[in-house]
Amino acid sequence: MLTHSDQPHLPPIDRCHVPRRAGGGVDEPVFEAIRQMRGAADQRDELITGTAVTCRCTMHADAIRSGTGRNRLTIVDEPLAQLRYLRFTGQLPDEGTVLLYDLGTSGLTITHADCRNDTILAGKRSTVLGGDGYDALLRWQLARAGVLTDKLTSRRHREALSSERVVTAIDPISGDREVVTRSDLAELCAASLHHSASFVRQLIEESGVRPEALVLLGGCTRNPSIREELAELIDLPVVYDPEPDYVSARGAVLLAAERHSGDVRMARARAGAALSASLVRGPVDRRKLIAAVAVTAALGATIAGILAVGKSPAEPSHGTTSTPQIVRPAPSSFG
Repeated sequence: MLTHSDQPHLPPIDRCHVPRRAGGGVDEPVFEAIRQMRGAADQRDELITGTAVTCRCTMHADAIRSGTGRNRLTIVDEPLAQLRYLRFTGQLPDEGTVLLYDLGTSGLTITHADCRNDTILAGKRSTVLGGDGYDALLRWQLARAGVLTDKLTSRRHREALSSERVVTAIDPISGDREVVTRSDLAELCAASLHHSASFVRQLIEESGVRPEALVLLGGCTRNPSIREELAELIDLPVVYDPEPDYVSARGAVLLAAERHSGDVRMARARAGAALSASLVRGPVDRRKLIAAVAVTAALGATIAGILAVGKSPAEPSHGTTSTPQIVRPAPSSFG
């Protein structure tokens, strides 16, 4: 995404999507996206003042950092970028915690985060639940009806159901047709959504802290049926941005405007650390409190490459802005 850092909530100057090549490293699509956005900036005579990349795990951050060469990058922990943008738009509570429910193409990441100090209390990651799995289920249902489609076509059908109630799938060889409704997709996803709700309940039980809200992120949550199902399964107020798959990118833009290179890391609660009394509501077993702060590292990730353009961010006065922990890489990492 190419956007102005003081107006990340507005439509971007340009954006692109670069899929990861089968067998390729995570750094390849990142630097290809950066190359494309730099070309777009040159065509529009825009000056790029910073570049940010969000990562979901240390392994991917290391791969991107090793390929930066002379490029100056800000590498941001994805949950921190999400919290940053939600705070900018006034959607993040000032106190308490939230559950970041990020349902994307490659999987589901659930992060229980403290809004007050931007600390991760706990997290879970599943590569079974996600857009790729839903695409496979949709292809299976169409095949049962005699309509064969490839992966890209089934994905287009699934994404179309986010804005349309009905799509018609056509077999390119036989010409056979099958109508798929939004309700059909919801039924296909129902079992996995119920499974993910058990993840959410487990995180809440382990921490003993009831979140203030459930934040729905990732492209899959664009589908209204999925949002409605999650709202019924998880008894929490729902926070939803109109473009949930770009929340991470826009938050990284804000952080890149503050730090033009280095790592912006999100603190994780240490095992055995005491939780703030203001977070704990009602009697909680001591062993659960200790278990709550033992963080499960989020495994596997997709990456969002963002180019930040413009001036320092001028954000609305909703809530407070916490200062993230900054860890700068060794100079040799950037050549």
